[in-house]
Amino acid sequence: MRIQQLSELLEFIAKSRLDMKQLYSRLQRNADSTRVKMMLEYLQQHQQHVHDSIEDYIDEAPTRMLDTWYKDITFEDFKKRCDDSTLAANMNEDDVLELHLDLENRLIGLIEKTANSTAVTEIKEALLDLVRVERTQQKRLVHSALRMEDI
Repeated sequence: MRIQQLSELLEFIAKSRLDMKQLYSRLQRNADSTRVKMMLEYLQQHQQHVHDSIEDYIDEAPTRMLDTWYKDITFEDFKKRCDDSTLAANMNEDDVLELHLDLENRLIGLIEKTANSTAVTEIKEALLDLVRVERTQQKRLVHSALRMEDI
């Protein structure tokens, strides 16, 4: 996929979160473990929340920012990656976390790549703030998953 405007990037990231939610829903239906099902349910809710937050940002962001043009920002077919991702029915929490972090790191990498190719300081800082928020949420998720293992 080729991204030409900041608005396209943000819409793509928001849509990708729904693709991840759909993947987790599919995995949840196939999972054997109750704990894994709970984790997948949480991840679905989290993806919906992130999607909604990005959509809110798009609605509130100045048009001049959203209309910023980019050259040579390309990314994989993320929906296909989600559609093609599978885990065995006997998956465990680590399998789910590893898959989630892989997918999320791909999206964060895209945001970082876009930020690094942005000449406008205000937009670059906004994108890097988004990366920081994403990384913080990742750390919280990993800590929560580790605490879940202790229960």
